[in-house]
Amino acid sequence: MDFRDLRYFETIAELQHVGRAAQKLHRTQPALTSAIRRLEEDCGFPVFERAGRGIRLTAAGKILLRWAQRIRFDMEDAKLEIAAVGTGLAGHVRIGIVPTAAQFLLPAAARQLLQEGPDITLRTVVGLVDNLNSLLEQGELDIVVATETHTAPGMVSRLLAEDAVVVAASAKHEIFRGKPTLRDLTKYRWALQPPGAPLRDWLDHTFDRRRLPRPDVQVESTMLLMLPTLIAETGLLSFFSRRHLGAKGSGSGFKEVPLKETTMLRRLVVTYREKGYLSAAAQRLIDLLAQG
Repeated sequence: MDFRDLRYFETIAELQHVGRAAQKLHRTQPALTSAIRRLEEDCGFPVFERAGRGIRLTAAGKILLRWAQRIRFDMEDAKLEIAAVGTGLAGHVRIGIVPTAAQFLLPAAARQLLQEGPDITLRTVVGLVDNLNSLLEQGELDIVVATETHTAPGMVSRLLAEDAVVVAASAKHEIFRGKPTLRDLTKYRWALQPPGAPLRDWLDHTFDRRRLPRPDVQVESTMLLMLPTLIAETGLLSFFSRRHLGAKGSGSGFKEVPLKETTMLRRLVVTYREKGYLSAAAQRLIDLLAQG
């Protein structure tokens, strides 16, 4: 099999359309069609089938895609490892990271890493765990720092830190005048992430299990790091990492509503490809994150 044909195949599989793949690759459609024909001759099976106006992978195509990606990863890793010979603590690290870890774990680790290796460069992508893991599987990231989820085949996860997510409000909020209960929380409005975000879904289900109304959300934001500052200025409740309560510069603007039912315990882990190449810089960054 030709390596270039496999790269064309990956793009066609991603877009599920030969025409769009041709535009992206700056190749002609007949050239891509010929590449697919050669792969199918080598495999002995069709790798695509028609689906409406586009195409989709066959069962054989899905297997070929997995191996094509593995071959590409190996080739790219080989180039990186060869280029790193004799360079010491240097290179480029692509890290995907969830907002809480980006705020509380990465800065100190990055500072130490760049002191030890002044020529190291970092590219950070802040996002939700599912999106980051997808980028890691596609080879777009070297490591992902996120909350622990199911580890996909071919991936390795290492524990970095434990964390607790709690309900919080402005320190002046009337909720603190007595000893609040879960039912008391239903009397107030909230600032939360949208449905579908892991923290929002966990909180909603907590109220569901006790047959209580879900939080009445007045402000919805995809920017998790905005929520602590927002509730310090409003009468809204929110749900975020306990680490924010002791963060520098947070002062006494907000505090935790201490309820066992709304305390979500989670683990922050770093994930990377099991057989992928990790530069000395990436390995050192992982060690520093574990110390944070």
